[in-house]
Amino acid sequence: MLKQIRPAFVMIAAFTLVTGLIYPLVMTGIAQVVFPHQANGSLIERDGKVIGSELIGQTFAGESYFHGRPSATTDTDPNDSTKTVPVPYNAANSVGSNAGPTSKALIDRVAEDAKKMRAENPSVLVPADLVTTSASGLDPDISPAAAQFQIPRIAKARRVSKDRLRQLVDESTTGRVWGILGEPHVNVLKLNLALDAQVPVSAAPKP
Repeated sequence: MLKQIRPAFVMIAAFTLVTGLIYPLVMTGIAQVVFPHQANGSLIERDGKVIGSELIGQTFAGESYFHGRPSATTDTDPNDSTKTVPVPYNAANSVGSNAGPTSKALIDRVAEDAKKMRAENPSVLVPADLVTTSASGLDPDISPAAAQFQIPRIAKARRVSKDRLRQLVDESTTGRVWGILGEPHVNVLKLNLALDAQVPVSAAPKP
């Protein structure tokens, strides 16, 4: 019986060593050499301090900043552990809304957000990604149309021409991978950092 058991234990030990230790260490080492920025979380720094990641959205509420997609992520209510409270872009709890297309709460929320958006730019249709959440709740990007839609509000707040902001959005837009995969998109955090660098506003809130 020992002759049958020994090979099984040897195989378990060997595969554990290869797939559980050697392979992950080799892949981690290659990633650190070839893609160090991505392997370490695609972190974004300003003045030597990490302020976010290219992969996780942040809340921007100021009139002088570009806003990202709504987020449906939540966290435990500090006053009642049996309940949850909205915490946008909670990286520890990636989740989308469970509300379906017939949900009155969802319809009311989207309608209210769209109404506010139309007040900013009444001559343009509101892009869907400015009023709908992503499946992860952490989406750091918006469409170029969503960024362009916000230009009148930011131009007024920063006292800068719309043409200059349009150029900034164009410069910050990332195209399709290899020209065919995905859709053009704009990273909101990187766009706002470029905005602060090119059109600084001392009174504007910092991200």
